[in-house]
Amino acid sequence: MTESEFISKMVSFAVSDMQRSRIPASLTIAQAALESGWGTSGLTVKANNLFGIKGSGPAGSQPFRTTEYRNGQAVQVSALFRAYNNWGESVADHSALITEGVSWNRKLYSKAIGVDGHTAAREMAAAGYATDPDYAAKLIQIMNSYNLTQYDEVKEDEEMSAEDIQRIAKLETELRELRELLAGLSVSRDTLKTGVQEQGQSIKAVAERLAVIEGRTVMEVPAWALPAVQAAVAAGLLDTPSGGSYDFYRILTVLNRAGLLVTSKGA
Repeated sequence: MTESEFISKMVSFAVSDMQRSRIPASLTIAQAALESGWGTSGLTVKANNLFGIKGSGPAGSQPFRTTEYRNGQAVQVSALFRAYNNWGESVADHSALITEGVSWNRKLYSKAIGVDGHTAAREMAAAGYATDPDYAAKLIQIMNSYNLTQYDEVKEDEEMSAEDIQRIAKLETELRELRELLAGLSVSRDTLKTGVQEQGQSIKAVAERLAVIEGRTVMEVPAWALPAVQAAVAAGLLDTPSGGSYDFYRILTVLNRAGLLVTSKGA
């Protein structure tokens, strides 16, 4: 499983859980990525345990060796970890731990709730969630590298299904990779356009994926999509702003976030 595939799979679980628990989706995804080695750890493969939570879970427990830090030194220890039937159970258990705390302090992780991802990472580390002294820095680096804080914006996505959220996340990942490819080309604008045209098959594949989530009734331009529509009109890509479908405006917003709606002034 690649890092992009891991994020695409995690997004629906993390965003859905965030709407209930108010735990930033970026924190959930970053912690899962760090703790599970992007879904490749033995504990995740064998027990669907994404966060290294110890004890007995819905599917029992699994013994594993793990690294802990004692007096600043890394040591290997053996422990029993919770086993789950799927990733959704693991995410729910992780959120329960944060919202309910531990028996001796029910508010241990309360400062990580209802805040931005970076703050949540620092608060989790400060509360002693992990023994790694660089735990918060590692989480924040993952958030920044993969722009995970974009998934903390609930309002625009609250009307979307978990399946739509996952598809949008996959599309955003593909657009980000395409943008990085274009940014790496030290050639003229005309040559860039030629390069994009040569990526016809990739663009066709993206278009087909967009078609999958297309199909809602036409509507006026929603307020949250107005910046993207204005950018598309300014770029000469759109001459009829209103009357598009719900998913058309959401996809246009994704393209605008990715910086692919270039205006004629920048040509």
